[in-house]
Amino acid sequence: MKKKMRILGIDPGSNFMGYAIVISDGQSHEVIDLGVGSFQKLDSHLEKIKGITKFADKLIEEFKPDVLAIEEPFYGKNVQSMLKLGRAQGAVIACALRLDIPVFEYTPRRVKQSVTGKGGASKEQVAAMVSAITGIPNDGKSFDATDAVAIALCHVLSKDSDSSAPKKKSKPKGNWDQFLKDNPDRVDN
Repeated sequence: MKKKMRILGIDPGSNFMGYAIVISDGQSHEVIDLGVGSFQKLDSHLEKIKGITKFADKLIEEFKPDVLAIEEPFYGKNVQSMLKLGRAQGAVIACALRLDIPVFEYTPRRVKQSVTGKGGASKEQVAAMVSAITGIPNDGKSFDATDAVAIALCHVLSKDSDSSAPKKKSKPKGNWDQFLKDNPDRVDN
C-alpha cells in the first residue's frame, strides 16, 4: 500500500480562489475540506494579494499539506487579467515554498485530461467526474472548489506524485564543463 499523501489543491484567482484538501494513497481519494476564498470586496489588487497570502497561510497551517498542486495561469487575451492571476498564483506558491512544501503546477488542459479523459472538458464535466471519483456532492455551483479538487487529483494521478519534490530538468553539460574537466590546472581555486 502506498503512503497517504495530503495535497492542497488550488484553483488560483484574484477575486475567488478554490481550494481543496485531498488525502490519497493513489487508489482511494478522500476530500477533507474544500471551498472558495473570496477577495472580491477588497479595495485594491495589493489588498487582494495580501488577503490571498493570509488565506493560503491559514490553509497550510491548519491542514499541513505534503504538497501544493496549483493550476498554471492560462494564456488569454486580457494581459491585465493574466498579470493579476499570475500574482495571485505567485502569492500562494511563495507561502508553500517558505515552508519547504513542494509545489507542482499543472495546465488547465492537463487537469481536465487527467480527471475526465478530455483536455477540453467543461467545468460541469470536471465537477461531475470529481463527484464520481471522490463521492462529494455535485451542486453545480462551486466550480472553483471542484476545480481545486481536480487539480489535487491531477497530481495524484500524474507521475510527478511518485516524487516528494518537483522534478528538476538536468542541464546538459556544455563546453565550459568539459573545459574545466580537461584543464584543472587552468582554474584558480
